[in-house]
Order: sequence, then C-alpha cells, then structure tokens
Amino acid sequence: FGLEHIMREIGQIYESCSSVKNNKKDLQIHFSSLPRLAAEMMISGFPLELMDGNAGHVPVIWISAVLDQLKQKLGDQRVFVLSVLGIQSSGKSTMLNAMFGLQFAVSAGRCTRGAFMQLLRVSDEMKTQLNSDYILVVDTEGLRALELTGRSTRHHDNELATFVVGLGNLTLINIFGENPSEMQDILQIVVQAFLRMTKVRLNPTCVFVHQNVSDITAGEENMEGRRRLQEKLDEMTKLAAKDEVCDVECFSDVIRFDVQNDVKYFAQLWEGSPPMAPPNPDYCENVQELKKIILSHAMKSDGVTLTHLKDRINDLWEALLNEQFVFSFRNSLEISAYRKLETEYSKWSWRLRSVVMETKSKLHNKIENEAIHEVEETDLQKELKETSAEVKKSMSEFFDKDKDKDILIQWKASFEIKIKELQENIVKETKKKLNEILQKRDLKKKIDAERTNHENTLLEKSKELALKLKDNANGLETLKNEFDLFWEQSMKKIITDTQTPIKDIDIMRDVREILSDIYESAPVDHLKEKSEYNNIFTVPSYSDYVIFKRSTKSGIKGAIKDACKSVKETIGYAQTLSLQQEVKIRSFVSDVVQETDRNIQSFNIAKTGYNISCIQALTYYIKARVTEHQEEPVKYVFKMEFFMDLVYSICKKANKTITDQHRLFREANDPVIYVEKKREEYYSIFQKYCHGATSAAIFGQIICQKLKEPIEQSVYKKTAKDLTDEIKNNCESLKGSRSNLDKHILKTLAKEEDFDKYRNYIHNPRDHFKSFIRDEVSRYITDNFSVSVLPKMKENIKQLQQKIMETAHKSTEHVQLNKGDAGLWLKSFTQQLSDALIFSEKDLSGVKHDDVDDFNLLEEVVRQELPTIVSDISSRFNPETFPVNLDCKFRPDDLLIDHFCQCCWVLCPFCAAPCTNAIENHLGDHRVHLHRVTGLNG
Repeated sequence: FGLEHIMREIGQIYESCSSVKNNKKDLQIHFSSLPRLAAEMMISGFPLELMDGNAGHVPVIWISAVLDQLKQKLGDQRVFVLSVLGIQSSGKSTMLNAMFGLQFAVSAGRCTRGAFMQLLRVSDEMKTQLNSDYILVVDTEGLRALELTGRSTRHHDNELATFVVGLGNLTLINIFGENPSEMQDILQIVVQAFLRMTKVRLNPTCVFVHQNVSDITAGEENMEGRRRLQEKLDEMTKLAAKDEVCDVECFSDVIRFDVQNDVKYFAQLWEGSPPMAPPNPDYCENVQELKKIILSHAMKSDGVTLTHLKDRINDLWEALLNEQFVFSFRNSLEISAYRKLETEYSKWSWRLRSVVMETKSKLHNKIENEAIHEVEETDLQKELKETSAEVKKSMSEFFDKDKDKDILIQWKASFEIKIKELQENIVKETKKKLNEILQKRDLKKKIDAERTNHENTLLEKSKELALKLKDNANGLETLKNEFDLFWEQSMKKIITDTQTPIKDIDIMRDVREILSDIYESAPVDHLKEKSEYNNIFTVPSYSDYVIFKRSTKSGIKGAIKDACKSVKETIGYAQTLSLQQEVKIRSFVSDVVQETDRNIQSFNIAKTGYNISCIQALTYYIKARVTEHQEEPVKYVFKMEFFMDLVYSICKKANKTITDQHRLFREANDPVIYVEKKREEYYSIFQKYCHGATSAAIFGQIICQKLKEPIEQSVYKKTAKDLTDEIKNNCESLKGSRSNLDKHILKTLAKEEDFDKYRNYIHNPRDHFKSFIRDEVSRYITDNFSVSVLPKMKENIKQLQQKIMETAHKSTEHVQLNKGDAGLWLKSFTQQLSDALIFSEKDLSGVKHDDVDDFNLLEEVVRQELPTIVSDISSRFNPETFPVNLDCKFRPDDLLIDHFCQCCWVLCPFCAAPCTNAIENHLGDHRVHLHRVTGLNG
C-alpha cells in the first residue's frame, strides 16, 4: 500500500462527483479542490498515476483536471515528454532514477503497475537550449508480466505500448541484453495502431537501450543485427501500410529512429553480486551519455504545451478505446495472415453455398415434378460430400503450405469448427425451404388438376371439330369462324364449371377485419381506406403511443415519485420520451418492418396465392415482437393504438407487393385466364388437325408448347446461378469477405454524403448491407447485360435445347428397344429431364396419345418445333424483364445476401458497431475490428 493508492481513490472520487449532472451543491465533498491538491504534489516532485495499473484505464477527466490546475499555477508551459518502455525487470525505473534523481519504486519482479508521470523543472540556463520549461517523465509497468498470461496480456501490452510511445516526444525502448526480438513484435503493433489512428497525428521518436551488455565492442559486433532489425521493422511497416492503405515506406516514417545513433548499450548496474557489490562506474557513464542524447533530442523538439498535452492524452486514449482489432495480435504479420485467412474462408463458404444452391435447384424441379415426396438432411449431406471433402482438403493445404503457416496454425481449429457449423446451418435451412415447397405443391394440386382438365377437354373437343371440318380445310375464314364460335361456347362452359374462381383481393379490408377480431372494442373506423390514419413511419414522436410505467421502487421514495407524476398529469403536464427512447422505438419499428418484408417474401404468393392467413401470420408476428419489446428493461408500455397503427402501416406498405404477386398467381393459375392465354396455340393445333396431321405430329407440337414455360423458368434459374458466381468473382465490393464489403459500403457513404443512409447504416446495418448488395447486383446486371447476362442466357437455352433433343432421341431408342407405347416414351422423356425442368407426365395427363405409334416422327417434330419455341423465348430477353422474371428463391442479390448476411449482427451497446463473427448465434464473446466514436449511437 502506498501514496499512489490514495491518489487513485481521490481521482475516482473526483470522476464520480463530476459525473453527477444535477444538484452538485448537495454533495458532501467539495471535490473541485482535489485536482489542485494533485497538481501541488506534482510540482513538489511526487509522481502521479497516469494509467490505473489494476484496471488498465486512464482516468481522463481526472488527469485533464490536474493538468488544468498545473496550467493555472505554472502557466501554459512547454514540456518535453520522455517515456520509457520495456520488458518486466529490464531496469527501466532504475535507469530513470539514476538519470534524473527520481524515486520511482524499484524491486525484483513487478513493482511498477500502470504508468506514472513526474514533472522535472528545467533550470533557467537550460531553458533557452531545450525550448521546454519542464520534462515530463513517464515510467511504465513492464511488458510480458508473468502474472498475466494469454491473449489478454498481449492486448494489454500492445495497448500500453501504443499509449506510451504515442504520448512521448521521445521513448526509451529498454531491452535486457542484446536481442531486441521481444520488443520487435510490440513495435509492429504500435506502428499499425498509429496508422489506424489518423485523428491523433503522432510522430514520436525512439531510442533503443540495451541493458546489461558489458562488452565495450557490443555496438560494432551487433551492427549486422541492428541492420536486420531495421530491415524487419521496415518490412513490417510496409505490410501494415498495405493493410491500412497508407503511403508509408519505412519504420522511420511513423516513428523517427536512426539505427546508427539511436541504439545504446549499458553495462550491468553492479560490479559483483548484490547486496554487497558497489555500483558499476561504467553504468553511470552510460546513463550520462544517454542523458546527453535525450537532451539533444529535446533541443531539436518544440515539446508540447500543457493544453496540447491534455488534448493529446484525450485523443490518444479515445483512439485506443475505439481500436480493438489490432491489439489482439502479436505483430503486423499476424494481422496480415488473419485477413488472408478471412478472405480464404469467404471462398470456402461460397463453394459450399454454391453447391447447395445447385442441389436446391435440382431438388426443387424434382419436387414440382412429383419425382420426390420428402427431403432429408442425409440427402443434402450426400450431395455436399464431395465439395465438403474438397473444402477440407483446401483448408488443410492452406494451413499446412502457406508461407505464414506457423502463424495460421493458432486459428486452424476455430475455422474448422466455423466451416462445420456453416455446413450444418445451410443444410438445415435448405431442408426447411424445400419442405415448404413440398407443402405448397400439395396445396396447388387441386388448382392444377382443374386447369389441366379444362385444357385437355378443350383439346379433345377442338380435335373433334377439326375432324368434322376436315373437308373444308382450305377455307381459312370458315375454319377461323368455326373455331371462334367453338371457343366462345367452351369458355362460357369453363366459367360456369369453375368451382373456385380466383378472385381479386382487398388486403386492407382483411387487416381491418383481423384487427376488429383482436380488439373488439377498438376504434377501427379510423383505419378505413383513404381516411386519416397514423402512418407510424412518419410520426415525429412516439410519446403519444406509450404509457409510462409506475415506479417499481418500494417505500417512501417510490410513493413520492408516483404522487409527483399524478400531480403533473392532473395539471396537464405530459411526460415525453427521451431521445434515446425515441431512437430505440424507431429502431424497433424498422427492424419489425424488415422482418415482415422477409416473411412476405417467404409466403411466395406468386406461386401459392394470397390467403387471409398471410395477414394473420404477420399480425401475430408483430404482436409477439411488441410483447417481447415491452418485456425488456424499458420504462414504458405501448398503447393499443401503437400495435394497430404498426400493423396497418406495415400492411399498407406491403399492399402493392402482395397484390402484384397475387395477380401473377391468378394469371398463372385461374383456369379461365390461363386457358384464354392459350387461344392461339389451340388454334394452331386445330388447323393442323384440319389439314390431316398425324397424331404423332400433333402430340409433338403439344409437348413443345407445354415445354415453353418450364424452359423459360429453367433458363432464368440457371442464369441467376451462373451470374451470382460471376458477380462474386468480378465485382470488387462483393468478391472478398464481409470486411471488404463493409469497406466499400463506407467508401460509398463518404462519396454520397446522404445522412439518412448514414443513419440506416449505424442503426440497421443488416438492412443497409442488404440494400447495398441489391444496388450493386442491379448495377452490375444493367451495366453488363449485353456483354455478360444475355450471352449466358443464350448459352443456357442452347444447352437446354440440346439436352431436350438428346432426351427425345434416347426416349425413342428406349421405346423401340422395349417395344413400348407413347406412355413409355413420355415417361422416359420426363424422367430424364426431371432435374433440369419442371415438367412431368401429369402436364400431359389429359392429352390422349393411344394412337401415337410413329416415334421417329414424334422425335422429328420435337426437333423442328423446339427452335421456334426457343427463338420466341429468346426474343423476350431484355434488361427490364430480367429482374422481374427471376424466381424469388434464386435471385443473385438474395443468394449473395444469404452469403454475406447470415452471420452475427449483435450491436455493441455503447457504439452500435456490429459483431464481425461470421457465424450467427456463435459461441464466445462478440467482437468488432474498431469501436466507433461515442455519440454515433444516439
């Protein structure tokens, strides 16, 4: 126990009292005099603790107040800051005591904890030479302390070294012995930290002091070692500059250092063995020589004023608190190796995702074709087996053969676990999505059956009519009139027979109905279409939506607080939300909107149609989120109107999206609309029947007409997959890891200077990442449509055309070999295409083909008709329709969003920086590369 412990407590008392915002006069301590006491002690020659050795914390408020008092007593004097840094028990405090006659604590083991500063007055005759009035000596605890072990020691040492070197005009790097390798790693981290701390603008100087080197020729003998030290530091500085994108070439550009003149060797302190050994005169001479060097540096330096010193301590400590990434590493090479590993991890994870996407596409086709009826994780794992083995091999080679393998080995186990967890997660997610497709397929069966029945009935009746009119086949006008009459009569019958016509929808009516059911007494009238209602996204304040909770404090204080609140309410005083509460609610609303948008996408209304259950699901989700928010430690509860307006506003926002998707569903599935769109196709078949075409020729044409939509879907799906791979490899912002993406997002924000986007990036980073990825993908598609997208689409449709022709030929051979019928040909044809197209026997279930027996002709018709179909599809390829026609499950932007955004997004509670871990719900602590400036979080 010593005086420093008392002064530390005084400093903590001062900081605590300073933090009291109101009624400072009621405090029992007159704390304003405490800094004056510390300043007087410093002037008297006592050291003051600059960094708390136990907590590793700089009490900035206390230190600033003490420096203000020094300035008040001495004037804004100029000081030369001399700091010392070294391994534990290397003789730092002893050297300073001998040099300046100080009384820093010395002993075996760890005696100095934290950092202490002591003020030395410069004599009047030396002031003119030194350009400084005082020398401020900063003594520090030893690095690599045995009491501390693990990564926390490294982080602490790197942080302390950066602070001390950055604070000093000159830093003595104290080394016990001739080998500087212990300090070499720390200096690399200090350099990289300085490069990242652009605000502080530091340019310190350092001198190496080798203790306990008795050989007088040590300087000459170690010349080669010093040269190698210089090269190593320069090499690491270039590496760090490359990582941080700085124009720095050598170590001296960051920390001034002359390898010839700024390396000194000290003899050992004692002659003989203590405690009876006398001091070594050579040591005293070495101290005097070093003192002259220090004074010569001080003469060249302008020093700093006390005001500037206070600002430097504040800026430096703030920068250290914000920086997290660099200090956890051993040296710059380790940082570079880790970033390289992150880039490789991004490649490995994309390979796994890419294979899963391809498997998902194939299984999706098979589900739609009813080739499979359940999806198991083992099926997906089997598909992933080969790629998983390749990724493991690639990882093993990277960790075993990379030039930095000795550094990388420390992360091998953790990244192997990461890849394993990622594979398990994407398999589970894919199984879930495919099972949803299975369920929706069963729901569509009834609609498909009704539509197919009408279609096939029309086909048979048109065939019968054509046979009757066969003799008048040359009268085109007669044929057209007869077909039109037949078509109108058939459509009337279809309309009459349609049991479940797909009607237009009124989403807002459903919303009002559901809200009325939930709150029977609620004033739902104000939510009527086109009438006044509260748009929750634009309200200036949420204070009218909340009721503040009663005080939970028991006893007199709680009762008085509640009574005061009641009186205020009685006299018309309205309690309002604080800025932090407003920001929290607005962030909550924004998050709910994002999640509901995702839920609406998962409903896949364009494929399954709209049902009131969609709105019910959204409503129950919103209700659950509101309840969850109120259960957090907040001082308010929401009124009923908040939930109602939130539901209404979200549904109003989603109204157009849902309506448009339902319209697409109706056009694709309503029997009347669907059959009406096929009018021209049926007329073409009708004409061929009239002209005496064979059953094989007609059947071949029908097959090609049925293939039109599946071909188009398959081309868009395959192109989306190919395009995603290309964008991932070629687009600068999307080709690397999440850190690289974040860097490009920040560059874009700086370029656009859009405040709303900044705010969204800070409070809703996941939403901003998604928006940025969508913009990048959209821009890439637009800019490269003619040179990249269109050629891919044409190549994919060409390959598909070739596959269909080959399949038709194989099916013909199969039927002829087995002496089968048209049913066998069709079964063989659809099965071979089941993984490439959504096309099955049921699509032709009502088309009679009993009399089809010429399979060579059938194959030939498919070959002749298919190019026309392909040409028609290709003619509609353009940049406007491309994004619209993409399947929502296979869009490039959504695939890349899954790749980059399925990770941890927990925000730091202090600065709102998101966690950088690539695994969602990961084990262990959250982490960030760099903490943000205080205040960005609102």
